[in-house]
Amino acid sequence: MRSAKDFFRPLAVGAPAPVREVPFRPSRMIHFFDPGNEKMAAKVPSIAPQVDVLLGNLEDAIQADRKEAARNGLVKIAQATEFGDTQLWTRINSLDSPWALDDLVTLVTEIGDKLDVIMVPKVEGAEDIHYVDRLLAQLEAKAGVTRPILVHAILETATGVANVEEIAGASPRMQGISLGPADLAASRRMKTTRVGGGHPGYLVREDPSTSDADAPRATFQQDLWHYTIARMVDACAAHGILPYYGPFGDIRDTLACEDQFRNAFLLGCVGAWSLHPVQIAIAKKVFSPSPADVAWARKVIDAMGDGTGAVMIDGKMQDDATYKQCLVVSELADTLAARDPELAEAYAAAEKE
Repeated sequence: MRSAKDFFRPLAVGAPAPVREVPFRPSRMIHFFDPGNEKMAAKVPSIAPQVDVLLGNLEDAIQADRKEAARNGLVKIAQATEFGDTQLWTRINSLDSPWALDDLVTLVTEIGDKLDVIMVPKVEGAEDIHYVDRLLAQLEAKAGVTRPILVHAILETATGVANVEEIAGASPRMQGISLGPADLAASRRMKTTRVGGGHPGYLVREDPSTSDADAPRATFQQDLWHYTIARMVDACAAHGILPYYGPFGDIRDTLACEDQFRNAFLLGCVGAWSLHPVQIAIAKKVFSPSPADVAWARKVIDAMGDGTGAVMIDGKMQDDATYKQCLVVSELADTLAARDPELAEAYAAAEKE
């Protein structure tokens, strides 16, 4: 067993020192694109300013005979584009594939100074993160990368969910974890072919009427992913990293997409994947606290002073616990407002009302 003192030492001679705290940067939407698709690649300069994270996808949705083109396309795009405040991520191929090693070697040595985060699919345990951790350190040292590239894991298997706590704490590089509902559903043998979201068959039914056993009974659709998201959020919070909802596959159903994103936001997720430009605005709306909530949070903070004791505000009791909740909302609003002038204006206006 390694000493705790060694945890924040580089894993290779010449590699940058690991981060001691994951920087919280806006990441309300992780927008996926195919870097081997020339039409999509041409839109990168215009899409990048609209999103918090732009992710070049090399894994699922990229056909086997196009893997190399996608990888080379991402290198070309990264070298030719200034991303400003937008983060550049990539999703490499799974570690059991024949492409993952070349993905890491090529990307770190060619554009390591541009990459913020590498998303690793189908992570099943800490050993997967340890492998990537050591290899990244070696490649960073070789390429002269001066800041560590962070790692993001996707929960896509039952084994990964069972080991989510050890995955979250496997390395100082761990930036966050995303839910991968489609592969996870297959791994669990769940009887759904949807990519994220609920299912009309997963429901609870109102009790029968005592006066008419044959009367219609209301049903309420349940959330297939509530348990997994909550467990993932707890693991991330315990280890100081960030949880994310993954994809919502029905691009046309923007209302259900918004509902699913909001459920994840309320449970503690900081963002979600966007697979189509229409989902960018949804994620931006949902994962930004509303102006009314921010105004209320700041009202409580102002009234509570040092955060101790209890006060009554508009007939509602506020104490140290609600003070902490309000700090979460207010600090998130400050971070997002620094990047989004329209949001900053909306927050300021709400406080004046």
